[in-house]
Amino acid sequence: QVQLVESGGGLVQAGGSLRLSCAASGRTFSSYALGWFRQAPGKEREFVAAMNWSGVGTLYADSVKGRFTFSRDNAKNTVYLQMNSLKPEDTAVYYCAARRAGVIRQTYEYDYWGQGTQVTVSS
Repeated sequence: QVQLVESGGGLVQAGGSLRLSCAASGRTFSSYALGWFRQAPGKEREFVAAMNWSGVGTLYADSVKGRFTFSRDNAKNTVYLQMNSLKPEDTAVYYCAARRAGVIRQTYEYDYWGQGTQVTVSS
């Protein structure tokens, strides 16, 4: 049973930074892809970033490229999303997800999801 637990959300002013964490357990994740998605009120869940557990082939949404960085700590089975230069439009619930295959942007291709963590960016 794969478990994903996000943390690190909060309230930050525009231009500020946050680092989200996603602790993964229940599997050996060497063949998995991990992704970050977000969902704002009244909107569909959207892709933010994804990475193979090996670290090869990281993808970013155009809206966050250059501001967000996806990284991992193999020893801790944890992935991170460093978010800099935050904007009010980044406000959403952020979800960590996993799939036993390659990196992909499509939300419906991910099999395992965390409970989400709220990020609120004030103007």
